[in-house]
Amino acid sequence: MQDILNTITDAIGGIFANPIVQFSIQMVAVYFIILWLASAYWAFRDMQQRSENPILPYVAAAIIVVFTPVLFVFGIIVYRIVRPHEKIGEVYERNLAEEALLAEVEAIHTCPACRRRINDEWIICPSCRTRLNRVCANCSRLVGLDWSLCAWCGKDFERPGLAAYEPISPGLADLDQIDSAAPAARPVSTRPARSGSVRQPSRSSSDPQGSAGSLPEH
Repeated sequence: MQDILNTITDAIGGIFANPIVQFSIQMVAVYFIILWLASAYWAFRDMQQRSENPILPYVAAAIIVVFTPVLFVFGIIVYRIVRPHEKIGEVYERNLAEEALLAEVEAIHTCPACRRRINDEWIICPSCRTRLNRVCANCSRLVGLDWSLCAWCGKDFERPGLAAYEPISPGLADLDQIDSAAPAARPVSTRPARSGSVRQPSRSSSDPQGSAGSLPEH
């Protein structure tokens, strides 16, 4: 019996002593080490896509590293159990979808009385005859019942006698102030001068030429 066990042991030892078998075992070991490190890197990158915390990716990679190249498969199973189920991009897409759905619901107008769907251009609800909008008497555009003035033409509904808002062109007010401050211009006479009479220009007393510049009379 002992001889049989020795023969089996020698056969197994001869197999493992074969250089080809030893090289194969080394390649398998290297493969598992590479797979172990790649799994740790995968956990690191996966956690970066699922959490905004900068520390959690290193914790996820450490979980895979601690399980060693032999038991790293169990580390991957543990990581897949404790990791967040949604990625950050998926969370953002879900939030955007919810906001879009909420905006669509808010865009649907309903009658304040019967809560049925209405159109923005309706004046009266066809179901319960509730007044929804009114027409501006100045521009004939639809306005809300709670508006104090028309947003289209500026008509004031609280003061019916007030005309629509008319913006003043820039610079007109300044021109009016300049015209009012300027002295009144002296009107120019358009009557023709009398024949036979020539109006002599008057000389001021401060004229240095005075009488010296006058011509002698003959």
